[in-house]
Amino acid sequence: MIRLRGNSPATVDEKGRLKLPSTFKADLDSLARGEAGGSVRHYLTSLDGKSARLYPMPVWEAIEARLAQLPSANPARRKLLEFTAYYGSEVEPDAQGRFVIPPILREAAQLAGEVAILGQLDHLALWNRAHIERRLVAEPLTHDEQMQLADLGI
Repeated sequence: MIRLRGNSPATVDEKGRLKLPSTFKADLDSLARGEAGGSVRHYLTSLDGKSARLYPMPVWEAIEARLAQLPSANPARRKLLEFTAYYGSEVEPDAQGRFVIPPILREAAQLAGEVAILGQLDHLALWNRAHIERRLVAEPLTHDEQMQLADLGI
């Protein structure tokens, strides 16, 4: 099973394009193609406007299938779909492995210049590098969170 892990610094150019680092590209492409070996498509979105998430399309479609099981009036479902639709778009890398981050998402998450691309097992998180560095310092794992992880043997 393919797992996306680690951090790879990258740069968003003046046209809003991000080139996927080689450390993630092959595995992300494999996840995007799925078992059928289809095209390399991804869903780029955000849950909060502070960072972006790049999902291989089969991973995103599995999330949508789980959401579809909830009643349409469910507030969590509605909110998640509103955020992910507002910030979201399907993206496909060009021949150089670049994709454009839509302006709404790029501006909200301040994804320009230096960014950090973090592997999150089945998707990538894209952060403004300065923002993620500040967040990691300001929000370390709490004792309760460490205990939850210890209960899992981590």
